[in-house]
Amino acid sequence: MLRLFVSVPVACFRVAYAREYWETYPCPPPSTVYGMLLSVVGETNRLRHKGAEVALAMVSYPERSVMLRKIWRVRRGRRGEVCKWKSFSLPDYQELLTDVRLCVWLRNGEKEQRGEKGTLLERVKKALVEPESISRFGGLSLGESTHLVDEVRAWRPQADPSEGRMLLKSEAGSLVLPVWSDHVKTKGTKWARFELREMELPEVPDEGAWVVVEPLLKEV
Repeated sequence: MLRLFVSVPVACFRVAYAREYWETYPCPPPSTVYGMLLSVVGETNRLRHKGAEVALAMVSYPERSVMLRKIWRVRRGRRGEVCKWKSFSLPDYQELLTDVRLCVWLRNGEKEQRGEKGTLLERVKKALVEPESISRFGGLSLGESTHLVDEVRAWRPQADPSEGRMLLKSEAGSLVLPVWSDHVKTKGTKWARFELREMELPEVPDEGAWVVVEPLLKEV
């Protein structure tokens, strides 16, 4: 098992069906955390480590703000000219979270297949110890590509927070988050119900906190 500290200055974990007003979840969904871990090791095939298990807890109380932008609707003329009309401009609102800090646990999953480079857990451990051995591109983000991660490192028990809000599976929970996102057909997205519970952070989370990151439907 591996325990990580992750900090992001500004982030938005967009609610799946939000349109003109982009609401944000109060914490990153398990699918988003899994995507960040893949990016850490430079893995572009998200099916490579399906079945890996993650748990997370918020160790900060991010400030929520709303950003206003103007969106233009662009149409092409008959000859391919790009036309823009002021009457087709729309306001676009996006909620942002400032000072996102979280604790992430990662362990090998029973259903996870071991690739040539090892499990996701083994690869992340190696990336932290030997970052020069990792071949990757682009910035490391949590959520949108513009919301860059400031720090990802091994957890420091003596220095990092001892309490936080643990993401726990709960049938009565008010948070419905994607465990696996299908970016082509939404029917392939796997959902689960959670709650954020204030508690002292355990060294090893209970089984109710662990999430198996795998697709709902078989992907080819």
